[in-house]
Amino acid sequence: MLELIVAAFGLVFGSFTNVLIDRIPRGESIVWKPSHCDHCKKPLRWFELIPLVSYLVIAGKCMRCKKPIPWEYPVVELLTALGFVGAFVGTSGDMVGFLTLAALWVATVAIFVIDMRHQIIPDSLLFLMLGAVFVFLGSGGSGVVLSHVIPATISGLFFLTLWFITRGRGLGFGDVKLSVIIGLFLGHPDAIIAFYVSFLTGAIAGVILMIGRRAHMKSRIAFGPFLLIGMWVAWAWGDVITELWQRLL
Repeated sequence: MLELIVAAFGLVFGSFTNVLIDRIPRGESIVWKPSHCDHCKKPLRWFELIPLVSYLVIAGKCMRCKKPIPWEYPVVELLTALGFVGAFVGTSGDMVGFLTLAALWVATVAIFVIDMRHQIIPDSLLFLMLGAVFVFLGSGGSGVVLSHVIPATISGLFFLTLWFITRGRGLGFGDVKLSVIIGLFLGHPDAIIAFYVSFLTGAIAGVILMIGRRAHMKSRIAFGPFLLIGMWVAWAWGDVITELWQRLL
């Protein structure tokens, strides 16, 4: 029952996440400007703002201009809801842990989509992630935070070196900042797992895109989404992966 309430809570914040995705890259207010149709620009009525449900009821089309509403909107809402449930279960209902992980997940989904669309990682979302990480780690004691500083520093230096060598063409400076936050969040050895998964999934995606002729060797592909995939894989299954690796050795 509690999971259903958390999921409904997540759907609401999924709608807010869509606002972040649409407005932050444009520099628009995320608070004062009312939600509107991207095509006819008319404000949405209250029953058109019900997360996921309204999209299904109006069959994915604006009720006024009949233009299609992007399918990404309900997908983001659903992903946010699933992430909230995962955070709730993963923290065993601890309220501080849940709320901070939920904020981290909102920032994750927003950065994922924005970087895929525009190949930028907004500083405002990175600050949201950093604040959530500090609160999450701080709730376990200051020693936990200190034990994660070294992995964060090493992560930042490693990605800064890659950024410098490639002159910003291999990855953006936003990726460097994101790597520091990931290192701080996960610590050792989970940060290593996260970056390994990131490079592995990024390489696989690149090969698939080249095979499908959607990209070539000089194409620039957003790396932030792969960093985020690696981060959550390591957070959810880091212990299992570490144990499996030790058995193989």
